[in-house]
Amino acid sequence: MEEPLETSHDEKSTSRDNSAHDTDRKKEAILKACSSRDLDALRALAESPGGFLTDSIRQQAWPILLGLPPNQDKEESHPDGTASASWESLPRHKDEDQVQLDVNRAFIYYPEHQTEAQLTHHKNLLSTLIVSLLRTHPYLCYFQGYHDIAQVLLLTLPAHLHLPSLTRLSLFRIRDFMLPSLGPAVAQLRLIPDILRHADPPLWRHLSATEPFFALSGTLTMYAHDITTQGEIARLFDVLLARDPAFTVYLFAALVRSRRDELFDTPPDEPEMLHSILSKLPEPLDLDRLIAQAVALERDVPPERLPSWRRGISRWSVLKTGRLARGRGKGGPEEIPGVEQGRVWFEKQVRELRWQEKKKAAGKWVWRNRRPAGMLGLAILVGVLAVLLRRESGPVAAGLQLVSRLLARWR
Repeated sequence: MEEPLETSHDEKSTSRDNSAHDTDRKKEAILKACSSRDLDALRALAESPGGFLTDSIRQQAWPILLGLPPNQDKEESHPDGTASASWESLPRHKDEDQVQLDVNRAFIYYPEHQTEAQLTHHKNLLSTLIVSLLRTHPYLCYFQGYHDIAQVLLLTLPAHLHLPSLTRLSLFRIRDFMLPSLGPAVAQLRLIPDILRHADPPLWRHLSATEPFFALSGTLTMYAHDITTQGEIARLFDVLLARDPAFTVYLFAALVRSRRDELFDTPPDEPEMLHSILSKLPEPLDLDRLIAQAVALERDVPPERLPSWRRGISRWSVLKTGRLARGRGKGGPEEIPGVEQGRVWFEKQVRELRWQEKKKAAGKWVWRNRRPAGMLGLAILVGVLAVLLRRESGPVAAGLQLVSRLLARWR
């Protein structure tokens, strides 16, 4: 009876040695990729089990993935050109009251075992970080849950990287959520049913009566509001920062598929119950497995195949411009758009949203007044639409299609 026990012990010891050796090799590979700023290698390593392994390694990898220049000096101005202390003299942002309300609720789950003084210190740092960003970029709109994202960066990165990292993340990864409308956020959610329709038609049909709003909290906050352990959310950020912004919706599609049996046990004519199941993350959460499944989903069903990607996602959306912001291969900072480009894309999307609102208002007006008196009323109507179309940029064909639809209704 003794011999099997000794063999088992030897096997376990060998397994531990091999595991430690594999971990050391992976650390070496990550550090080498950071040194050469090899984005392709970092992306592959982020997807692999365990991600970047430790926060000390993340402090090197995350700034590269976010597009910060190499050797960001602690004493230098931030990438937006604003020195670290100058934000206090800037005008107050309209959302600062909501920021404070959210900061008061921060750090509930981690770090653990904080004293009251430590908790207060962390909250002050978080408030300063968010308010300094909003005052520096006042066109951005704060959303509830943003503090959860900022909290992860604050706890993982060194202080001198907090603001530049949050700035680039805000402009190039979650910009759609900082617009003056929730429309672009909802448009992202519409991609999830499209993914399921291609990847799992029976499940898609089962959920067809359930709106994808169950994914709002997860996608809006990069899952930082829903994951309650610091190690897990840091590991998830490894891959979310490494891949294109659209990956977050593929991850939620993988989450939906992981609960397939539970969902089929719930009748499809009970969308409220299905919504309740899907709005909570499964426990335990096998992140490495979910990440691998999401990677496979995006490979098998790329965004370009999704109808909602073509019809519902703006060309200025962070989901599309984020591919440019991430750079390619071993690209240096010269290949990565600067902060000002993020503002340009933001403003173009805002103009597009306002134009869509005008079209919607014009359509409602036409419907209410669809029987004007004779040809004079028709001429006035076409003239008004022509003026609206000239005021905004966009394909002429889109404008002609709008006029055609409206006139068809009038007839």
